[in-house]
Amino acid sequence: MKEFFKYTLATIVGIVILSVIAGIMFMISIAGFVASGSASTKAEKNSVFVLKLDGTISERAEDGGPLATLLGQADMEAMGLDDIISAIRKAKENENISGIYIEGGAAVFDAPATAQQVRDALKDFKESGKWVLAYADQYMQSAYYVCSVADSVLLNKTGMIDFKGLGGKGYYLTGLYEKVGVKYQATRVGKYKSAVERQTRKEMSPEDREQREAYLQGVWQHMLKDMAESRGVSVEQLNQVADDSIMIFASVDDYVKAGLIDGYMYPDEVKNIVKQKLGIDEDKDIKQLTLSDMMDLTTKKKNKGDKIAVYYAYGEIIDEVASGFTTEHNIVGQTTVNDLKELADDEKVKAVVMRVNSPGGSAVASEQIWRAIKQLKEKKPVVVSMGGLAASGGYMISAPASYIVAEPTTLTGSIGIFGLIPNASTLVSDKLGVTWDGVTTNKYGNYENDMIFAKDNAEVLKYMQTYVDRGYDTFLGIVADGRGMTKEEVNEIGQGRVWVASDALGIKLVDQLGSLDDAVSKAAELIGSEEYYTATYPAKGDWFDSILSSDDDKGSYLDAELKATLGDLYQPVMELRRDMSRNRLQARLPFDAKVK
Repeated sequence: MKEFFKYTLATIVGIVILSVIAGIMFMISIAGFVASGSASTKAEKNSVFVLKLDGTISERAEDGGPLATLLGQADMEAMGLDDIISAIRKAKENENISGIYIEGGAAVFDAPATAQQVRDALKDFKESGKWVLAYADQYMQSAYYVCSVADSVLLNKTGMIDFKGLGGKGYYLTGLYEKVGVKYQATRVGKYKSAVERQTRKEMSPEDREQREAYLQGVWQHMLKDMAESRGVSVEQLNQVADDSIMIFASVDDYVKAGLIDGYMYPDEVKNIVKQKLGIDEDKDIKQLTLSDMMDLTTKKKNKGDKIAVYYAYGEIIDEVASGFTTEHNIVGQTTVNDLKELADDEKVKAVVMRVNSPGGSAVASEQIWRAIKQLKEKKPVVVSMGGLAASGGYMISAPASYIVAEPTTLTGSIGIFGLIPNASTLVSDKLGVTWDGVTTNKYGNYENDMIFAKDNAEVLKYMQTYVDRGYDTFLGIVADGRGMTKEEVNEIGQGRVWVASDALGIKLVDQLGSLDDAVSKAAELIGSEEYYTATYPAKGDWFDSILSSDDDKGSYLDAELKATLGDLYQPVMELRRDMSRNRLQARLPFDAKVK
C-alpha cells in the first residue's frame, strides 16, 4: 500500500509539473503571436505582391489568428474583399513594389460584384504604370475573369480554364416533404418573391426564371465586355468560346487560339518571367509580399480633415444571434441599431457611408435598422455603397440614405415580403398517430399550434396573409419615402423582383454606378469637405476575441469542418436549420448569388 501511494503521488506531481510547463509554453506562444501581430512589414526595393485567388472571398474577413492555426483552420479562412482592395491600393502607392503576381485558382466569390471590384482595383493598379502577371494550374471562371485584366495571362502546360457562362440549378424540397408528411404554407406578396418556392414547388416558376435569366444575362454581358476589352477580342467571340468550351479545348494551344491566354509554361519558367520584369538575374531570389504582409505594411495614416465613417453591414439580417454554429457573418438587428446610434451621437463623425452587402432576412430587424438609419440621416449625411447584394431587407435598409451608389453587377431590389410555416399534420396525425385536444378561452388562443399541426387552418393562414400584406405596404412606403416615389411606382418595380444595378439605375432604385471610393467621395461632397479621412466600423474582431468569444456570427472551427465534410449538401442542411430560428416575416433574397 505504501508503494501504491508513493507512485500515485509521483504521478500526480508529474501531471502538475507537465501542466505548468505546457501552460508556460502556451503563454510564450501567445506572447510570440502578439509580438508578431503587432510587428509591421516594410517592402524592400523591387518587391512583388503575390495575390493568391483561392478559397472564399467575401465582403470582410475576421482575423482567426493563432486559434485558427492551432486548430488547422487557417487554410479554410475566407479572404476579405476589403483586405484585398486595401492591399492592391498599398501596392500601387508603394514605390518599392514593382508589380503584382496573381496566382489563379478555385476562388469562390460571394457575388459577381465582389469579383468585379477586385478586377477594377487591379485595373487601377495597372493604370499607375506597374505590371500585373497572372498564372494558374487551373482558372475557375470568376478567377479567370479577375485575372484577364493582367498584362499577361499564363497557364500551366497541363492546366485548364473553366469558361462556360453563368448558370446553375437550385434544389426543391417539396417532394421530400410529401414523403414525410410535411407541407409548407406560404404567404407572400410579389409574384417574383420566389424564396418560398424551394419549399412549395417542385420546379422553378416562370416569374423566377424570368428574373434569374435577366440577372445572369446582365452580369454575364458585363463580364464579357470587361474580358473582351482586356484580351483584345470581341464579345461575340468570347460568347462563342463559352458555348463551345467543352468541345474545343483539346489542348492548351486551343486556349491561346481562343485568345484566353498569352502562353503556357511550367511554374519555374514563370518565375523567370517575373525576374525578367524585375530586371534581376535568374539566380536571384524574388522579394515577395503576401496578402498578410500587405496588411502589416507600414503606411502613413491620413487623419486630417473631416472624419467619414464607413460602416460594414453584411450577411443575413437576423433578430438575434441564434444558438448553434455558423461561419456566416450576420447583421444583428439591435446590435446594428446601437452602433448607428453611437455614430449619430459621435460629433467627430461628419458623414456615414453604409457598406451594404446583404440578401436581407428578418423584416422586423430590417425595419428597425431602417429607422436607425433614417434617424442618423437627420443628423448627418448617409451614403449607401452596395456590394455584391443589397436585396429585399438589404434594400430596405438602404432606401433611406441620402444617396445610393452600387456596383454595376450588384443584385438589388427584391422589394417583397413572405412568410413560410411548415404544417406537419399529416406526419404527426396520420403517420405517427398523434392526436390533439385541449381548451382555449378565445377562438384563436392556440393558433400557433393550429398553424403547424391542424389540417384545417385556412382562417389562420388568412390572418398570416394579412400580416404579410401589411409588411409589404410598409416596405412600399419606406422605399417611396426614401426614393421620392409614390407607392404605386414602387409597386410597379417591386413585386419581389431582383434587378442588376445597371438596370436598377434607370428605375431610380440607385443613384450612381460606382465603388466604395465613389460613395466616400459623394459623402465628402455632401458635407462640403475637400480634406477628409475614413474610419471603418464596427472594428474587426481580432484573434484574441476568437478565443474568448462564443458569438455564432463569427464562425467556428467545427462548422468549417462540417462545411468541408458535407460539401454541396452543407447549404441545404444549414438552410433547414436556419428556418427553425428565423422570424416568420421575411424580406429575403430568393437565391444564392455565389459564383465560382
